Amino acid sequence: MNRFLPLELSAKLLRHLQQAAVPHTYDYERHRLTLALDEQELGFRLPLPLPYPGQTGEKAQVNYVILLVQSGNCAMGYFENGRNLDHKVWRSYMVRKKQGKSQIKHLKTKGKSRAGSRVRLGETLEFFENINGRLQEYFEVYEVHRIAVSCSKILIPYLFGSKVATPFAKDDPRLYRIPRHVHTPIYEVLLDTNRFLQRGELIFEEAQQPLVDKLLAEAGITGESIEVAAAAPETDWDEVYFDDEEEDDDEMEW
Repeated sequence: MNRFLPLELSAKLLRHLQQAAVPHTYDYERHRLTLALDEQELGFRLPLPLPYPGQTGEKAQVNYVILLVQSGNCAMGYFENGRNLDHKVWRSYMVRKKQGKSQIKHLKTKGKSRAGSRVRLGETLEFFENINGRLQEYFEVYEVHRIAVSCSKILIPYLFGSKVATPFAKDDPRLYRIPRHVHTPIYEVLLDTNRFLQRGELIFEEAQQPLVDKLLAEAGITGESIEVAAAAPETDWDEVYFDDEEEDDDEMEW
């Protein structure tokens, strides 16, 4: 199960965990705590704008970029403490209409083809040059603390292999894989993803509900507005949250 907490309540719970010395470990890559309570483990994903106390280079203000990429569609934005200061959306002619799959997917399975395919491939290359050009602008103008990404696996080599380079490496520690499915990237989806990233999330088994209720009560959160939803099945972190439009393995794993 999942229990979502607004940013303010997430901060309140985090203060309680620190003050009560609740045993836990922090995973910077996932921005997530694993709590040890009554010999049981609970997950607590922190809101992206909420830094973990004592974290190296901790900032009072958290600046981040959200990058959502699928075949022929991209939405990105720059955010400071959850507030969107700039955004850009692109659409590109990358999908083969009859087959309903991207030109990259087609080339990977069928090889080179006709003029229309070359046009689509050309637009694909320009698509990623535009993306990386805007990313470079963000990183030149702003101090970026985290990079939240949702990107189809098959597109990763094109993102990092573009003629216009990304302003960060594939192993940049600031990278954060967005832990949810992302629909076709448009501005509204970008904003919805940001709202998700501004919320904390307790992750637990149904049998642990009383333990979660007790934890929240001890933190003084009982009775406040909290969203409750059933959790999706646990998925291996190495395979999740790059939208799997294509199931093929990719040579370049992130």
